[in-house]
Amino acid sequence: MEPALSDLLSKPCTAFDGSRRIASGTLIDVALAVKAAAEGDAEASLLTFDDATGAVVDLDLRGTTAEIVARLAERARAADRPARPRPRSGMSEAAPTPGRGRPRLGVVAREVTLLPRHWEWLASQPGGASAALRRLVDEARRDNGGERRARAAQEAAYRFMSAMAGDLAGFEEASRALFASDRDRFAAHTTTWPADVRAYAERLAWGEAAAAGSERPEP
Repeated sequence: MEPALSDLLSKPCTAFDGSRRIASGTLIDVALAVKAAAEGDAEASLLTFDDATGAVVDLDLRGTTAEIVARLAERARAADRPARPRPRSGMSEAAPTPGRGRPRLGVVAREVTLLPRHWEWLASQPGGASAALRRLVDEARRDNGGERRARAAQEAAYRFMSAMAGDLAGFEEASRALFASDRDRFAAHTTTWPADVRAYAERLAWGEAAAAGSERPEP
């Protein structure tokens, strides 16, 4: 099985019927649970969310289980298929002829503008200016990793909240508390929300432990 196909079919998702959570698990398992719910109740209001992004997952649930899996597989293959860049006007699509010498190993040369004291400091570092700049960038990326993950979690929770709780009392205040990382204030403004909606929003924003106390067992 292709990695992209496996990743897509096993992507963690959660489905709701109205404000009630009906399934959590891999995409294919949740898709089949949603299909069963739709067949059992034609009036059901069903939405599926990506646990990583909080975005609504568009599911085509027509046909048999095999047909549903086949469509998801095709979506995975299409997503994994790299887009072919279009050639500029007047340019051919022929691959460039590799030059002589050592391969560049993906290094990209771009202009960097610094003050003289910055260049002096970089030149004094082990490996020279280029190596020092690469180290600084890598360190910054590592240091900011936790902040980026927290921001991504907040954005995922907000996407879900906008879809499921945008009309509920306390939404605006809860959103402010979310982006301020104020869990107590968030909880205070979501006490009247349906339990499953509140628990999933907390889970997206702060992880499994945050919602462990309020999330009810899987039906």
